[in-house]
Amino acid sequence: MTVNEASHRQTYEEGLEMRRRVLGHDHVERSLAQVSEFGRPIQELVTEYCWGGVWTREELDPKTRSLMNIVMLSALNRGHELGVHVRGAIRNGVTVEEIQEALIQVAVYVGVPAGLESFRIAESKLDEMRAAGEL
Repeated sequence: MTVNEASHRQTYEEGLEMRRRVLGHDHVERSLAQVSEFGRPIQELVTEYCWGGVWTREELDPKTRSLMNIVMLSALNRGHELGVHVRGAIRNGVTVEEIQEALIQVAVYVGVPAGLESFRIAESKLDEMRAAGEL
């Protein structure tokens, strides 16, 4: 294994650890187990660069990164990922009230329809978490 390959492998492993910490071990294992050969390269890229290269940086704490993701995913109308990151935000110490405030900010700066849809998605995910005893 070359130094470059070892570096990539280490970043991937750090990303996998961070991804599990934020999203939950079961969620990550399910995602990785269900990935097709076609989809494997994007899962590896996301794990290495997003989770290993960015989420592990110390300049922003995971709670702040989670709030930022909620806002960005709302603005981009990425409902599925928003739901995933609502769960991750709670795991990172973001309160329900902080999620609400972030989504109010979305409504003002992105638009009321985006805010409304994001509120619906977040509420559904929070209800799911309550039912599962995660909240």
